[in-house]
Amino acid sequence: MLARQLASKGLVTLVNPNFVRPGVTPYALDILCSHLEVAGFDVDVLDLTFRRDDWRLEEYFANHRPMLVGVTLRNAGSVQPQEQRVFLPDHLAVIDGIRALSDAPIVLGGAGFSSMPYAALEYFRTPFGVKGPGEMILCQLAEALATGVSPENVPGLLLWDGTTVHVSAGGEHPIAGRSLGPQLTTVYRRRSGERYRVDNREYYDRGGLGNLLTKNGCPFACNHCIEPDAKGGSMSLRTIPSIVDELESMVAQGIYDIHTTDSEFNIKPAHGKALLREIIARRESAASPLRNLRLWIYAHPVPFDAELADLLAEAGCKGVSLSAEHMCRENLAVWEAPYGRVGLAYTIDDVWKTTTMLSERGIIITTELLLGLPGENLTTLKRTLDESLQLPTTVIGYTLGLQVFPHAPLGYRFAAESNGANIIRGLQSNTARSNIFLKPIDRCESMIEYERQFWFDEDYRLRPVFYFSPDLPEDPETIARPDGKWVKTIRWIQNYVPKSEHYRVALPTIAGDGGDDNNYADNPFLQRAVALGYKGAYYSWWRDRDRITAEALAQGVAI
Repeated sequence: MLARQLASKGLVTLVNPNFVRPGVTPYALDILCSHLEVAGFDVDVLDLTFRRDDWRLEEYFANHRPMLVGVTLRNAGSVQPQEQRVFLPDHLAVIDGIRALSDAPIVLGGAGFSSMPYAALEYFRTPFGVKGPGEMILCQLAEALATGVSPENVPGLLLWDGTTVHVSAGGEHPIAGRSLGPQLTTVYRRRSGERYRVDNREYYDRGGLGNLLTKNGCPFACNHCIEPDAKGGSMSLRTIPSIVDELESMVAQGIYDIHTTDSEFNIKPAHGKALLREIIARRESAASPLRNLRLWIYAHPVPFDAELADLLAEAGCKGVSLSAEHMCRENLAVWEAPYGRVGLAYTIDDVWKTTTMLSERGIIITTELLLGLPGENLTTLKRTLDESLQLPTTVIGYTLGLQVFPHAPLGYRFAAESNGANIIRGLQSNTARSNIFLKPIDRCESMIEYERQFWFDEDYRLRPVFYFSPDLPEDPETIARPDGKWVKTIRWIQNYVPKSEHYRVALPTIAGDGGDDNNYADNPFLQRAVALGYKGAYYSWWRDRDRITAEALAQGVAI
């Protein structure tokens, strides 16, 4: 081990503290490993997903002396509006465990971190943080530490000095993805069965899916969404050969079901079509592992044409998760793009067109709808439920409410309207002990204070902020309470959707509702299904959940 470290620039250890089941492959760590190795560093991965109760940190750090430890925070919480589970204390316990065993500085990153980077550095008390894609900045930080250069010289790096957070070299608030550029050429190595690496095959065997990035960032602006803030507002496209080479490598390892991790696959349709054509061309070879590929993607209703649908079918696409979002977008101002930026404008006719094209080609579809955002009332709710149930989709997912993030457009809007003194009807937290007031950035002493108020109350107790439209059929007493729960609306939705349709819908639920629970994190049904060997996106077997659950219970499958 010592000889290996002497032959390199140093050892960087990457840690995944995500304990959610079914496990989601920490793809970011494969990306970071690939870049660090090219830059001349040794890399180890400590993946704790399948070690909830046995982290083995002592065993590792007794024999390894990393120069830098990177911790990925994929999710700060479940974002499920009814559960409102927060993962920060679990992550803190892991980071404290690392601190007790190693003197190496810790750098944080990941989508969950990037949604609240200043407040996160204060909470975790770590010296470094990277907002957005971290491969470039992490390599530059490792190089600085290896050569004795001050981390202050690493562009875009966030630094915590024990009191405040600042951007390196006196820079401004970092913009996610700025350092990546328009094209990504690095080939990401995906491994299975190697010690101190992400075990992609194990995640497939125990989670049912592999994952793949074809492009990064999102150029659009939607009021409720943090993707442009966390991943970058400009697009970075991976080269087609590097993507397909990676796909072939994964399928050759026995990972047949692979889901794209792009914000939406069809944001840059020409790039997506070129990728699919290359997959199709390689599948023509009898020796190509891609003949066994089953592809799953996220997509918007537009832009989507018959050519894209044909290419998806021919390339082995089995399912599309369609972000239809709402059936009355034109009636709710929340869907208008903020800041004068371009937004994805589409109508129910576009949703019908896309779902019809996909279903005619035998591709499984789930439509994901967001209910209860500003302006939602009983009329728009009924129309959305009625029209969505007519779509030719396999599954329809409904989410009531949403988490309000500090740097999402809705977060800025609510902070401005509250102005530190005004109650915003509909703002809520299950753990709130008093009314929720938010202050805009210009009234906060620091970015830490601004971000902190979306996750903690004035006494620094965890209190994530959520929103549910106050114009829904809820009791006035519930709406007036800062911890009021929109249970009446949930029951109204469950009763309004015909029982004959329940087999193909994922409804909003509350604790104790059983098999219809639509929360991914630690979902009992999903854990039982993957334990039985089911593969692919969850919606491909959602309709059979009663039978699968009975089968798992009969076989004594433990979760």
